[in-house]
Amino acid sequence: MDIEQWWPLVKPATQDWLMANNGDTVPAHVAAEITAAGGVISPDVWWVGEAESSGFTFSDEATDWIEAVANGETPAPR
Repeated sequence: MDIEQWWPLVKPATQDWLMANNGDTVPAHVAAEITAAGGVISPDVWWVGEAESSGFTFSDEATDWIEAVANGETPAPR
C-alpha cells in the first residue's frame, strides 16, 4: 500500500509527528501504526528509505511527499 493510501488512515497525531520529524528515523510505535493502517514497511516499496536498528527512514521522494502535505499541498499521485 502506498503512502497516499495509508496516510489518511493513521491518527492525526501521527501525521503531525511525521510532518514535524520529516527525515528522521521513524520509531517503532509509529511504524506499527503505519503497518496497522496497511503500509508494508519493506525495502521494496518506494517510500521506504534505509532500515536502521532503531527504525526506518523514508526515501527522499517520500520525504518530499510529506513536506508537500505539511505545506498544505496535494502531492501528485505516484
